[in-house]
Amino acid sequence: MKITSYETFSVPPRWLFLKVETDEGVSGWGEPVIEGRSATVEAAVHELMDSLIGFDPFRIEDAWEKMYRSGFYRGGPILMSAIAGIDQALWDIKGKALGQPVYELMGGAVRDAIKVYSWVGGDRPSNVGAAALERKKIGFTAIKMNATEELQMIDSYEKVQEVVDRVKAIRDACGPNFGIAVDFHGRVHKPMAKVLAKALEPYNLMFIEEPVLPENNEALSDITHLTQTPIATGERMFTRWDFKKLFEAGNADVIQPDLSHAGGITECKKIASMAEAYDVAVAFHCPLGPIALAACLQVDATVYNAFIQEQSLGIHYNATNDLLDYIKNPEIFEYKDGMVSIPSLPGLGVEVNEELVREKAKENTNWHNPVWRHEDGTIAEW
Repeated sequence: MKITSYETFSVPPRWLFLKVETDEGVSGWGEPVIEGRSATVEAAVHELMDSLIGFDPFRIEDAWEKMYRSGFYRGGPILMSAIAGIDQALWDIKGKALGQPVYELMGGAVRDAIKVYSWVGGDRPSNVGAAALERKKIGFTAIKMNATEELQMIDSYEKVQEVVDRVKAIRDACGPNFGIAVDFHGRVHKPMAKVLAKALEPYNLMFIEEPVLPENNEALSDITHLTQTPIATGERMFTRWDFKKLFEAGNADVIQPDLSHAGGITECKKIASMAEAYDVAVAFHCPLGPIALAACLQVDATVYNAFIQEQSLGIHYNATNDLLDYIKNPEIFEYKDGMVSIPSLPGLGVEVNEELVREKAKENTNWHNPVWRHEDGTIAEW
């Protein structure tokens, strides 16, 4: 079997899909994207795919090494996201050709289903108590919310209290055993992250996510000394080499590599195995589309230390199209009792609605994250 051609499709709300064709009529799909930089990633996909025309798609590890090591400049969000989507598509091809779900090609499943959580509150969180209760009523057992709006390096205790009040509203509405994850989203710098982490301690959070920007991960040691709440990070880390120092420092309890950003199935499986050796849990990051989620679930099936999966159904970014729109078998993402079953169809397990993908790709999809400013005019972390 040889790779013969490929196509990319930029579709709303903010996703990029890749289709890879072979000379035996088996095609595979991937989702290579950086939210807000999809055109840049798309260019990288084309550069990398041009070197794979005529390549055997079964040689996934070799293809990964070729894409990564044949470039003198490596890593980073753009290149690793391009590699990620291509890697997903190759696994999809191999699974379909062999008539097996991807997890069977990686040693088989250790679980049949995994817990999922839902987003509430939006970019500037509000009405989170009512939203969380609504999610609980439809079967979710955990949610995640952004902690705060703009926050300067040293900010007011009024804003700290607002965060506490929002978390308290969820705890009061949903009870003591409902899972609450609070995403600091890199909006919080070390001085205020210490204050917030300690203030949220009484609410028994599932985890605090990205309490500081990943380039400041050394500050995690200060935060872990102030709270027993598990610390999660990793959505903006892109290779096993990025994660190496984090594991060695021992300051993370949960890692969150993204299957569409961190080198795909091949790399994220390795990162998860590294985490297991350090007794660190895995919660793959995925606020993206159905191909990315399917790829996550295939790896979740094989990763002992995975405990929960992010998914984007109803997330605030999906204003124009949502998770289930682009697939013909939406039942594979049916959530029951806060869990989702691992897709068992060959390949990634999703049947892409190619006709709709092609139609939507004609629209002008040019999503960029908002630019926020503080009251003094300085740029705020989003």
